[in-house]
Amino acid sequence: MGRDLSALFDPESVAVVGASDDPAKYGHAVAAQALRAPDRRPVHLVNRRGGTVLGRTTATSLAGIGEPVELVVISVPGPGFEAAVDDALACGARAIVGITAGFAETGPLGLARQQAIAERVRAAGAVLVGPNCLGIADNTTELYLASDRFAPGGIALLSQSGNLALELHLRCAPHGLGFSRFVSLGNQADVTLVDLIEDAARHDPTRAIAVYAEDFGDGRAFAEAAAAAGKPVVLLTAGRGTASARSAQSHTGALTTSADVVAAACRDAGVELVATPHEMTVVLAALNGGRRATGHRTAVCTDGGGHGAIAADAAESAGLAVPELGPAAQQRLRTLLWEQSAVGNPVDLAGMGEQNPHSYGDTVGALLALDEVDSVMLTGYFGGYSAATGGLGGPAAESGTAGGGSALAAGELETAHQMAVHAARTAKPLVVQSMFPDAPSCRTLVEAGIPVFASTEDAARALAAMTVDGAAGPPGVRPLPPSAAPLSDPGYHGVRTLLSAAGVPFPEAREITDEAELLAAADAFEGPYVLKALHLLHKSDAGGVALGLPDRSALVTAFREMHARLGAASYSVEAMADPTDGVELIVGVNRDPRFGPVAMVGLGGVLTEALHDVAFALAPVPAARAEQLLTGLRTAALLRGVRGRPAVDLAAAAAVIERLTTLAAAHPEITEIEVNPLLVRPDGALALDARAVLA
Repeated sequence: MGRDLSALFDPESVAVVGASDDPAKYGHAVAAQALRAPDRRPVHLVNRRGGTVLGRTTATSLAGIGEPVELVVISVPGPGFEAAVDDALACGARAIVGITAGFAETGPLGLARQQAIAERVRAAGAVLVGPNCLGIADNTTELYLASDRFAPGGIALLSQSGNLALELHLRCAPHGLGFSRFVSLGNQADVTLVDLIEDAARHDPTRAIAVYAEDFGDGRAFAEAAAAAGKPVVLLTAGRGTASARSAQSHTGALTTSADVVAAACRDAGVELVATPHEMTVVLAALNGGRRATGHRTAVCTDGGGHGAIAADAAESAGLAVPELGPAAQQRLRTLLWEQSAVGNPVDLAGMGEQNPHSYGDTVGALLALDEVDSVMLTGYFGGYSAATGGLGGPAAESGTAGGGSALAAGELETAHQMAVHAARTAKPLVVQSMFPDAPSCRTLVEAGIPVFASTEDAARALAAMTVDGAAGPPGVRPLPPSAAPLSDPGYHGVRTLLSAAGVPFPEAREITDEAELLAAADAFEGPYVLKALHLLHKSDAGGVALGLPDRSALVTAFREMHARLGAASYSVEAMADPTDGVELIVGVNRDPRFGPVAMVGLGGVLTEALHDVAFALAPVPAARAEQLLTGLRTAALLRGVRGRPAVDLAAAAAVIERLTTLAAAHPEITEIEVNPLLVRPDGALALDARAVLA
């Protein structure tokens, strides 16, 4: 059920320690906000010098209040923070908000102080937000303990940045969006991002969860909580572009960046990952109404060919489809529009809106009713007619046709209400791009829960956020399996043995150190043979692999030449796999310090790093998800069969991916493990090389 945070968001009483009349101090801002709802609960102000703050008599200490206090906000200089926490616990506080800075963010000594404080809070059965935070607010319980006001609404905003939270508040306002809660995460010494997501998921007034985080703490727990939330989670994060393992000893480690890991976690957890506050606002506006498209087929409705073409391109770039409508649908639209209108998709009114503004609503309603359409985008001039009468510089104001403009404006407002009715009758998403997003008719749509944007790319991004890929199935993060006995032999054959026991198939092989053992290996199975020099980072690059050796004689010759050149301590003699009609893949797992084991699959062999055609997911990866990763590669056509080549056995490849990633997830001592290449043929899959790196 998660932690009980009721005392944090709906306390019976509040005290602000460090309340001040000095506007330069944070204790002044928090005290002023706390007093916005003095009738909801007792609010006590504490200042060690006594006197009054904001016209209220203060207590010189928490003990001086004379009664228990459930939630205490502490905004005092760093040296006094521990004593203030102890006083809060002594007076019965069940929740503490630590504004004071100077702890983990300052280094090891500050971290030690912070950990000791958190331990005392938890031992007392209380919770602590922060320290080094900017406060909290809950509009649903009239709890205002942050320096800024947040308009009420359905978004829980959990942020490590106060300025970004304020920017999101400002950006959301034109879309009619507000906030159920705001929490400044601070150092997350006790209450973590995961705790807050779990609580917001249980909070009925919260419809969506917006997160800005730089430090996830336990990233896998974040993904699990987001996947289980049952509400949209939108994430904005920073620092995703740096490599997570610059000293990686495998292709998997070298190709896995922080950006890949975060993106994989978000995809698996069903989190909308955004890159800017602007994009976050667009996605939140899209998800606010709860509408979802179950397919990618988008109908574009426009009043000008240029807007329609641009919107179609933007929709396709966002991953949507703009298919031509069928004959019956086109015939239905022709009964609504005039002769010069285009009805294929995009559907172009071609100026009919100027003659009959209701044609906008009629067309949108007809498109929403089509079985072959999953979502609708209206783009172009809609809003311009009511903009004129609203003083926003619409066409009638410019042309001087005030009377005609008034009639068009009235008709446009009527059709806006008509569109809202059509949209309410279906779960299909409708988004609008308008040159006049602040026009009265557009504001009517916003009030009805229909997102309106000034830019075409924002409308397309919004539709993409509202589209659920039904084929992908519900999002989810598989739990880690129980830890297995640690790998004792990280050498090549030790890793092969470990993987073979997990069901990963390999060709027959023997490890040898001299020519006598080489000959014995050749007698154990038939050629052609492969010879590999072991304990080399990239064997092929170093000339440590000889392929297609037809017989014992060729094997001995290759061994003598390779040993003279490389002098390796040991070698592997293996049966040569038949590469006919095969495709080489790479399958690996890299253990991320925040998100745990992360799987990578892609086109393998010697060109892995050069081609960089790879996909990522949190491990372990079930076989069905593995097939999705493979078919999503740029080179997926090679797997399905191309230019006369047969399709390869995707199910066999997916089974290997599931077995390898499950094994890796059960071995926390392994930081990197990979099979490269995994040869996938029409009749199965075979691992041809493997490597593991221990922590």
